[in-house]
Amino acid sequence: MKLFSHRDRAVHLGPYPLERLPRLEDTTVSTSSGRRREESRVAGPQNAGHAYQLYADMFDDQRTGDVAEESPAPDDPLARAEHLKAGLYFLDADMAGCGSIPDSAWSVETHPGHAHAVVVLIAHTRIVGENQPGDEWIDGTRQINADLRAAELAVLTAGYIRRLGFDAMAHTPTASDVDVEQLALQSGLIESIHGELRAPYLSGGFALAAVTTDMALAADPPLARRGLLDKLRSTRSLGWMLGRGGTRAGIGRLNGDHRPLHMGRYPMERIKRVPEATTLIIPDEVKRVPVRAGGFPRAAHGDMGPKFQKDVKVFSYKTPQAQAYIQQIGEMVPYQDGEVAPEVAPGNDDPDRNADALKALAYHLGGDMVGVCEVPEYAWYSHNGAGEEITPRHKYGVVILLDQGYETMEGASGDDWVSGAQSMRAYMRGAQIAGIMAEHLRSLGYGARSHTNRDSEVLHIPLVLEAGLGELSRIGELVLNPFVGPRFKSVVLTTDMPLTPDQQIDFGLQDFCNKCTKCARECPCGAISFGDKIMFNGYEMWKPDVEKCTKYRLGNLKGSACGRCMKTCPYNIEGVLSERVFLWSAIKLPFTRKFIANLDDRVGNGSINPIKKWWWDLEFVEGRTVLPTKGTNARELDMDGGRIADKQKIALYPPEVLPAGDNQGVPVKLLRKEAIVRGEQAESPASARRRVGRGSS
Repeated sequence: MKLFSHRDRAVHLGPYPLERLPRLEDTTVSTSSGRRREESRVAGPQNAGHAYQLYADMFDDQRTGDVAEESPAPDDPLARAEHLKAGLYFLDADMAGCGSIPDSAWSVETHPGHAHAVVVLIAHTRIVGENQPGDEWIDGTRQINADLRAAELAVLTAGYIRRLGFDAMAHTPTASDVDVEQLALQSGLIESIHGELRAPYLSGGFALAAVTTDMALAADPPLARRGLLDKLRSTRSLGWMLGRGGTRAGIGRLNGDHRPLHMGRYPMERIKRVPEATTLIIPDEVKRVPVRAGGFPRAAHGDMGPKFQKDVKVFSYKTPQAQAYIQQIGEMVPYQDGEVAPEVAPGNDDPDRNADALKALAYHLGGDMVGVCEVPEYAWYSHNGAGEEITPRHKYGVVILLDQGYETMEGASGDDWVSGAQSMRAYMRGAQIAGIMAEHLRSLGYGARSHTNRDSEVLHIPLVLEAGLGELSRIGELVLNPFVGPRFKSVVLTTDMPLTPDQQIDFGLQDFCNKCTKCARECPCGAISFGDKIMFNGYEMWKPDVEKCTKYRLGNLKGSACGRCMKTCPYNIEGVLSERVFLWSAIKLPFTRKFIANLDDRVGNGSINPIKKWWWDLEFVEGRTVLPTKGTNARELDMDGGRIADKQKIALYPPEVLPAGDNQGVPVKLLRKEAIVRGEQAESPASARRRVGRGSS
């Protein structure tokens, strides 16, 4: 439970108050001396360490690459250093620093002569108690896990720097040309105390990786040795213990460190569980659809015309940052499926413990929220992206949510140049998490496949709902979570390992969304319904205008993609104690919901917080980074956005008018006038309930 907000803390400062530590005036540090703290738990016979190697090798193969033409990036070394550190914190680094590279730090005779370095530190995941679910898979992998994350961030940052027109090389825990520990000392991230290398504020082990570059960066001075008074002001201060200034608190309970790993940091167990969704679903009436029928695939096949067919190739990753992320997503596709061990490993026949163990593993790997469900047949696509029929093959689904990041969302308009990077970052991390989990389950003799944004055989939204991670919201075909709202992306792991499904949840969202139209008001293209829910393909929902939404996200000239609805939703919250009071009220006291929705506007939630604007507005065009020719969206709240409500028309394209699953490359034009008529004639949920004898809503 956070006591203090970090809304006034610049992103480049990170979650730990490193700026409060005394520094040396002399910035030259000798070679590293000492050893790091090792993992305390010993690996067992079923540990998942083997599943990391594919990904470690993948990152090591991408340490270097081609350098683009020089970009219009700022010349100021301090601005550059703060920008790169903020980018690493956006990627969930625990600590980041910059420093100069002494000749003694190079471990090879022939090197690129880079003078500057960015160093990233990743802490070991937490340990809670003995004999917890998932321990037999996780113990012995904390160092490997941290090493992989550090390698990922170094490779991504090096790739980003090269796209800015500067040479850069990543140095990972398993492939490095430098003494990374010396660079970490040089950059003020670690210190040597009594023969042990330690990271301030951390009690456990950590991983290090670095990027060396010819991009001039301002250096962070090395840490000075701290006396008792210095410690009382920093690593032992009351402010640090309570998380003053928005930093991660020194009292672990305030960070959720006391919670069993399989329960995650969010108290989802406090949310009411129900046997079925809070919105009507008529399974017999839900038709399976092909990948070809999605909005973006339709644009890619020319259904929306040549302009959008061109736009779909770059819409969400037309920035140098997103380019770095999307490359990794593509590299991971071959690892989503694979051979299954011929025999089932013993001791994995308890569905309760299996479900908890998988959740623990997902949290250990970096997931933010996890749920388990049975996969309804209609949640499987009928055909994959190549037009081949899909046969449902696994009974269970593990659904993992990845938070797109409150800090960055705070500084954004929702449809500016960081929007695509937010999506791709979450999709990339999800692909890695689910890929490692699937590889491990296959080694235990269970069929398993990960389903990513790049290659999925299942629809994610029905499974996020089924796994008890949220309710359908006014935003439309989007499930909203009580703790992170709509601010997430998902990845799914399907498997035949026996699991106990989670029940669905009810936190009063249907009534709240009925009283709140903020997302509809703020939608730049009017794609979110102001009206009542309808029935669509067997589902009760506020149906969005998918055609309008798709075209805006593809054709956005002043940004990359769009997440305006996520940015402005009242459930897009930071998670501090004061917000939890309003969240509790919105869940438990229905009469307060309209007041809370209005209060969200009055306090300015959904506005741009300039303190959190850390990224550069840059576009990646034809192999080089340039300034956006059309400028940048910088939307503030539009209190008059509801003026279109009375004349809004929603176009519906039900399964029977969608392109066939095996239709490849042949455009199927969207007939919007007919689709609007279907929207006007759509069945109401009340009528559907009477028709199927399901009672009142």
